[in-house]
Parts: sequence; structure tokens; C-alpha cells
Amino acid sequence: MATRQLDVRGTKCPVPIVRAKKEIDGMQAGDVLEVLATDPGSMSDFQGWAKMSKLAVLREQRTEKDPTGREVYVHVLERRG
Repeated sequence: MATRQLDVRGTKCPVPIVRAKKEIDGMQAGDVLEVLATDPGSMSDFQGWAKMSKLAVLREQRTEKDPTGREVYVHVLERRG
């Protein structure tokens, strides 16, 4: 199982989802993708996309702060088999 990180900080919807989908498409079953975003709307965007996606499962979402104190929304996705 490989883990990749996708940094989409500074982008707005739909860019985080579009880039995550492209990344997931090239991954193997069981691989994990951690997406770092700064758009607060990405929380609900990823929840909605994962419900419809046949390729990805949303494993975790959390909020962290970067060194500048900015909110970073972390979305952990797993590639389905």
C-alpha cells in the first residue's frame, strides 16, 4: 500500500476534486491519497464526491494549521479495488 500526498492549497472548487480524481485514477487498489486543501468548502465537496465515486473511499477528514496559522483541510482517500 502506497501513500501519496497531493497539495492543492490555495485552489478553490472544483480544482481539489479534479486533481484528486486524476491522482486516484492512476493509483492501485488499497493505495492512500492524502489531499491538503485550504478551501473550507472542500470538506463537503470531498464528502459528496466520495459518496458518488466508484474509485475512492473517504477514510478521514481533519483540520490542521500550517506554520503561518492558516487552516489546512486534510482529506484521506483510499483507492477501491
